[in-house]
Amino acid sequence: MKVFNIFFCVVFIIFAGLQYNDPDPYVWMPIYLYASYFCWQSARKNFYPKWYLTGIFIYFVYAIYLFFTKDGVVDWLSQHQAENIAQTMKATKPWIEETREFFGLFICIAVLLINYFYAKKQLSKAR
Repeated sequence: MKVFNIFFCVVFIIFAGLQYNDPDPYVWMPIYLYASYFCWQSARKNFYPKWYLTGIFIYFVYAIYLFFTKDGVVDWLSQHQAENIAQTMKATKPWIEETREFFGLFICIAVLLINYFYAKKQLSKAR
């Protein structure tokens, strides 16, 4: 788990750095840095299950919004035939930007969920 968490800590820092020239870096930098911080803490065997759940909840609510909003994931799938979202780094179409953001949240949720269940297991062993 230490390697997993160090890997994602670095990945999320890179993701946060890539948000610098995004239209809304003030939203996305904290999202990725939050996940990065808790990966770092988990790698150091400091576990915060309630904070993982807080992040998961916030990310999940935002992901649902991005899924159903105009130019969101549903529009990308239904109206744009799941157009390639990785063709260029600059997202010139709003449905590509929203879909990429959705999948970024999905990655954060998955990593925090893995850490949550691992933390619960480790904390129950310690008792």
